[in-house]
Amino acid sequence: MEKNGLNRRDFLKVGGMSTLALTLGTTGLLSVDGQAKTFAAGKDNNPTSGFGGYGPLVPDPNGILDLPRGFHYKIISKEGDLMTDGSPIPGMFDGMAAFEGPNNTTVLVRNHEISGGPAFGKNPFDVNAGGGTSALVVGPNREVMKEYVTSSGTIRNCAGGATPWGTWLTCEENRSEGHGYVFEVDPHQPENDLSRTPIKEMGRFAHEACAIDPSTGYVYLTEDASPSYLYRFIPNDTSQKLGSLQKGGTLYAAAIEAVTDPAASNFKTGQTFKIVWKQVDPHMCREEADAQNCIKFSRLEGAFFQEGVFWFDDTSAGEKKLGRVYRYVPHTNTLELFYEGNDAQQMEYPDNICCTPWGDLWFVEDGSGQDRIMGITPEGKVYPFAANRLNNNEFAGPTFSPDGKTLFVNIQKPGVTFAIWGPFARRNAARAREMSFAAPANLAPKVSEKIAKAAEAQGMSILEAAAFERHGINL
Repeated sequence: MEKNGLNRRDFLKVGGMSTLALTLGTTGLLSVDGQAKTFAAGKDNNPTSGFGGYGPLVPDPNGILDLPRGFHYKIISKEGDLMTDGSPIPGMFDGMAAFEGPNNTTVLVRNHEISGGPAFGKNPFDVNAGGGTSALVVGPNREVMKEYVTSSGTIRNCAGGATPWGTWLTCEENRSEGHGYVFEVDPHQPENDLSRTPIKEMGRFAHEACAIDPSTGYVYLTEDASPSYLYRFIPNDTSQKLGSLQKGGTLYAAAIEAVTDPAASNFKTGQTFKIVWKQVDPHMCREEADAQNCIKFSRLEGAFFQEGVFWFDDTSAGEKKLGRVYRYVPHTNTLELFYEGNDAQQMEYPDNICCTPWGDLWFVEDGSGQDRIMGITPEGKVYPFAANRLNNNEFAGPTFSPDGKTLFVNIQKPGVTFAIWGPFARRNAARAREMSFAAPANLAPKVSEKIAKAAEAQGMSILEAAAFERHGINL
């Protein structure tokens, strides 16, 4: 950095990066001379920047999990081991969420995507159904203090979503007779009647994931079928309290305003659409969505809500069928194709997704080869964070501890739950908001070669360096 220029720290004290992001507007991946460029987060031996990844993955000598330098993992739960009560831990680990527990503990709630019976719990919804959920109470030292069943008797509990009031919505990816519903699970009241009461008005279909808009209480739901539809449930009771969803509501499916062909395969990156939400019968939602010309996605998977934006992905969509990430903004009622995989090195069949405490979007893969945990930055850089060396099975259920210091994630089969920690970037609400407004990669403006080099030299993001240039600050 030039000695006579205002240094980065002093400038941030004056205005703050949130102000810079607002003045830049929707910038996305900035390019140099029309060509997209990305830069490493920092030196390989100091991968502490959350603004472009954490450097190359280091092969695990144990052949289990490759991570960037400086990161560590611990296996905290394995299929077949014993729970606190002595019963075996069910398999097929999938969706998961982390909640704050007492005495600096983390309470994990985890899905089990099991189809056949019998039920593994003591108070099942259906004694002949083998799916359900379990919970782990994890101490500050990342040791499991308690592990127990939280619900049972359901089928193919694939993903779901956390509620703002501290419960888990577990979703059945199934339409067998008497099944295909969403259930609410309270990890502090395991196997209670609430956990075995289907919320039927949230639809009967092959549920995948869901996410709740905390400003309205509306629930957004994805469907793992082909074709797939995107749904929104408006509860009768939007108080966002335990049991409020059981009071019913109205289900809608997403359609594009004034477009004759609803096939999502025709979407282009950066296109935005106004959405019309069409009411559907919760027991015939697929049929009515089709009849009303609602959007036909390829096969929807993960869902996450952060900073006013609902994120979801389509695992096998796109020209090369490698997957897509969509962004829906309820405030403007606009849907946008945010990212499309065109290189298997960057995206191959995205599944569960989450937003990191520092603002990046992460997705886990369910492809045919080695599966990974991948990140996308507001600047458009795609980077790997982890790779499964154990087998070719999928990652599932990525979720961060409430303090943001530990990532919990599963390998589905054989079921393994990991705790991962290391030099994660600090919580950054401004960057999370930046992700909500970042433009898709191929719509970005240019920055000068000088600024691009300065960004690389200083270990800052291109977006941050461009903000300095926009404000006339020498780097």
